[in-house]
Amino acid sequence: MQITLNNVGKRFNREWIFRHCSYQFLDNKKYAITGLNGSGKSTLLQVLSGSLSHNEGTVDFTLQQKPIENEQHFQHISIAAPYLELIEEMTAGEFLHFHKQFKLLTLPDVEILEIAGLKKAINKQIRYYSSGMKQRLKLAQAFFCDTPVLLLDEPTTNLDAEGIALYRQLIINYTANKMVIISSNDLMEYNFCDAVIAIGDYKQV
Repeated sequence: MQITLNNVGKRFNREWIFRHCSYQFLDNKKYAITGLNGSGKSTLLQVLSGSLSHNEGTVDFTLQQKPIENEQHFQHISIAAPYLELIEEMTAGEFLHFHKQFKLLTLPDVEILEIAGLKKAINKQIRYYSSGMKQRLKLAQAFFCDTPVLLLDEPTTNLDAEGIALYRQLIINYTANKMVIISSNDLMEYNFCDAVIAIGDYKQV
């Protein structure tokens, strides 16, 4: 899959968050979007995911050199982000089962939760999870979605040292055939990336 930004801009009210952003994201490559807190890196990630519309320019998605129709690209993208809520009345097992109604997973539910260190909590309601356990579940559903694109916003939020090690192993073991785009200002989260996009380069002057 390829994602091409052509002179893309996003504003809130009269303030431009970024503007004149042109870039091409390629298959099987890893990218980082960096910048200070509040600089717009998460906003750009949300534009790429389709959860936020842009105000100017175009965002084009192609799969095997064929354009993807508008509103269909979300089927090819998985995302983990702090602002995405889990369904806390569900257990982890129920959550993954529900998620499969929208996107296929690459491994059985139990195996995914075992890798994520959550197997023992498979039948516990998510509302009783710690913040770190919730982040592990968010990462698990995103990494194991059967999609060619993986978007990660501050992926080690709320993770302890063991959770951070899990994140690194997920990157190494399960992203070889994915485009990965990470929004972060923590080098540890993206120091393996092929390219770094500084959101400050696209700020309105």
